[in-house]
Amino acid sequence: MPITIIAPKPARQPWAISSDSDFDSDSDSDMQKGASLDSDGDLPMTSRKPIPKSKSHTHSSSSSQKYAIVTPGETLTSDPQWMRGHGTYLKPSTSSIISSVAGTITRTNKLLSVRPLRARYTPEVGDLVVGRIIEVQAKRWRVDVGATQLASLPLSAINLPGGILRKRTETDELQIRTFFAEGDLLVAEVQQLYADGAAVLHTRSLKYGKLRNGVFVAVSGMGGGGGVVRSRRQVWTLESANNGGQIDVVLGVNGYVWISKHVETPPELETKTAASVGITNIEESVSATMYSSQNDRIEVDTMREIARLRGVVTALVENGLRVDEEMVMKGYHEAVEMALAGEGGPDDVYLGGERGEQLAAALTGV
Repeated sequence: MPITIIAPKPARQPWAISSDSDFDSDSDSDMQKGASLDSDGDLPMTSRKPIPKSKSHTHSSSSSQKYAIVTPGETLTSDPQWMRGHGTYLKPSTSSIISSVAGTITRTNKLLSVRPLRARYTPEVGDLVVGRIIEVQAKRWRVDVGATQLASLPLSAINLPGGILRKRTETDELQIRTFFAEGDLLVAEVQQLYADGAAVLHTRSLKYGKLRNGVFVAVSGMGGGGGVVRSRRQVWTLESANNGGQIDVVLGVNGYVWISKHVETPPELETKTAASVGITNIEESVSATMYSSQNDRIEVDTMREIARLRGVVTALVENGLRVDEEMVMKGYHEAVEMALAGEGGPDDVYLGGERGEQLAAALTGV
């Protein structure tokens, strides 16, 4: 079978600068003739010294050139009225603001900053994250959440088996690997932040804990823009098509996604829970398998739909779309219809390349 090699397409521009922060290519010549004041009575931002064209991007007024990407070391402006923000620094003994990262310029009043094209996750209190255990210490675990530093999960911040509420003892420290071991995946919430920016996690909830019966996907996530964004609900259960059953989706704000088979509570535990009234009894019934590392049997139909959902998430990220519950559900239903209309039928789960672009076009209406 012959193989056709398709020429690569130009990279997609991730962000566009709004019209109020665009650099006008004619500004330097205007300054030489005598620039006019803006609406605030100040000199325009474009009073910076001209940069050689070989080292900077020219920004014209045409809509096709509204993307302005700066590189590290590029001078943004020498006007002292501007304040430096994230992604910039001041040159010593001068008023020149210089970019420290590669990204797009953003302006908030008189604050000038550079939004990086790619950056690691910055934790915030209350974020739901998916992480992997990297190291087990005496009284805590070190967790990789995609940030610049490893997060910390104290032994006192997890639910003990049986829902027992007591002080952690030396016995618990000796059995710490029975809860989480190296390589285990978990979903947790950011409880607090240290002064250096490191996050402290907790799993004191029935919806948090060890992850099983699914697939892990690492995509971009910075809390906004393309990739996983902060939304009203990060965890939900959907009824999949083609007899795939129920599937759980966990969208970590840090860009780590978990898609798994939904596990129902055993009938005997449901009876016990119904007969109990305290939250402690509910935790006892659920935490029986909370720290189990054994996966359950997953049907072929369920695995196929899990793979389709994974393809939807990766297609959204590759096409610069946000990843939240609304977009994932719309994309999944559109992917099912595309598969049924194609030659492969329901078993066709591939959503890369042109098929991913078709899915993105159907979602955005472009």
